[in-house]
Amino acid sequence: MNDKPTSSKQDKRLAAPRLAFGVIADIQFADAEDGYDFGGCRRRYYRHSLRLLREAVREWAGESPPIGFVLQLGDSIDGQNAGRGEAESALQQVLEVLGQLSVPVHHAWGNHELYNFSRARLVQTGLYSRPAGGSDGPPDRECHAYHCSPAPRLRLVVLDSYDTSTLGRDPGSPRYQESLRVLREKNPNDDLNSPEGLKEPHFVAFNGGFSQAQLDWFDEVLKFSDENQEKVIVMAHVPIHPCASNGVCLAWNYEAALSVIHTHRCVVCVLAGHLHDGAYCQDSHGVHHLTLEGLIETPPDSNAFGTVYVYEDKMVLKGRGRIPDRVMHF
Repeated sequence: MNDKPTSSKQDKRLAAPRLAFGVIADIQFADAEDGYDFGGCRRRYYRHSLRLLREAVREWAGESPPIGFVLQLGDSIDGQNAGRGEAESALQQVLEVLGQLSVPVHHAWGNHELYNFSRARLVQTGLYSRPAGGSDGPPDRECHAYHCSPAPRLRLVVLDSYDTSTLGRDPGSPRYQESLRVLREKNPNDDLNSPEGLKEPHFVAFNGGFSQAQLDWFDEVLKFSDENQEKVIVMAHVPIHPCASNGVCLAWNYEAALSVIHTHRCVVCVLAGHLHDGAYCQDSHGVHHLTLEGLIETPPDSNAFGTVYVYEDKMVLKGRGRIPDRVMHF
């Protein structure tokens, strides 16, 4: 008779997650009236996104067991802030809300950050979550890629999917010129943000790619995790698998990033934003690719964030509002 309660307690203890963390994407806050996307047909709730972010923060703060960190998957503020002269104030409002959390927030850089700020300026803001010292990232300090270990045998890798891009760089710089050359080779359109007629429609200016230096660094990090039997979660703003995308919102050299991942055994999940509809697939190597729905296109009476629970053999996403629940086995 007494064995049953003990067994039940043991089962409960065994079932407890190793770690929990929050996820959110494409907040795109601006102190502006509701508007539409560039196509003029998808509603965007610029001002309400900050209120929805506050709801997310309140819920994360009340999680039990407590979350260990939050992943902000990029596009924290909208590009229109630059033209309104409100980039700094908009960013400050978003960071103040996230700052109410007592846990680290890891930021990806998206295209909308780079519409508002140069890379050199972003390094000086609260969106620069790369640790200040050590060998945790590539030699280029303006490359916002790094890794850390939030729990034993678990590693988080943040990738910079605009390391190769025309966004946020001085047009006279070699990096800008090389990025423009890559883009122009694939996209002859007058409007470089248009995928019309392209054989490879992801070669548009609102996407970007990974430099070879970043990919080499990424390979070394995954080699270390293989050798130490770690599980790795990767985050970036732009998806890196076509089936977790709409074919347009995809990193320029996504194949190169996938090749690095598939050379190793340790990566279990890649988290991204950018595509506001969200998407999911499990690739041929068993890696889960989860693209989160964007907060900016979420009506005020709903929401779009989640909490991920990490177990020994799976990750469980508890979604809120537009984001569905999902179980991803390793």
